[in-house]
Amino acid sequence: MASESAAAVEVPTGGDAPPATTEAVAKVPHQLERKWAFWCDNQSKPKQQGAAWGSSLRKLYTFDTVEEFWCLYDQVLKPSKLVVNADFHLFKAGVEPKWEDPECAGGGKWTITSNSNKKDGLEKMWLETLMALIGEQFDEADEICGVVASVRQRQDKLSLWTKTAANEAVQMSIGRKWKEILDVTDKLSYTAHDDSKRERSMKNNRYFV
Repeated sequence: MASESAAAVEVPTGGDAPPATTEAVAKVPHQLERKWAFWCDNQSKPKQQGAAWGSSLRKLYTFDTVEEFWCLYDQVLKPSKLVVNADFHLFKAGVEPKWEDPECAGGGKWTITSNSNKKDGLEKMWLETLMALIGEQFDEADEICGVVASVRQRQDKLSLWTKTAANEAVQMSIGRKWKEILDVTDKLSYTAHDDSKRERSMKNNRYFV
């Protein structure tokens, strides 16, 4: 299982590599294109007075192989394991799931909602999105920061965070691809982080698919 401290592995250089056995090949991990990190934010816990937003946000694990991903997902990281008002995040390593992060500051998020009585729906969309991200299924993969699964009392939601809210062509391409991956007929909406923070509508930064 991946964690914040991974042991270094020395790779011998020079000379001919020994012939690979079937057992050795089977143990070779399937490396991903990039490293990812799982985070959790449990907002259901009472906060200390004056605590800043995001103070309950915690990085859980980092990983960069297919095997590590499935180990983490199967054992821990499913929305059905979350309490109300808690979030799971999968973000590129080095990017914090906060609006203030330099990679996220000028961006926004595509959002789809799910009836809170149908946790299996949220879980299916969460898994499909995770596999699409680590599998680099988006043409604009460099534009995507990560995804957030939010469990709420009445309506759960899934949000795909991107870097450049003002680039409508890129956002629409990402939104259409995500809707195709989720295989849903529900409408997806895009909102710039500035819209959410200022509680106002910026027509150039709001899109729908």
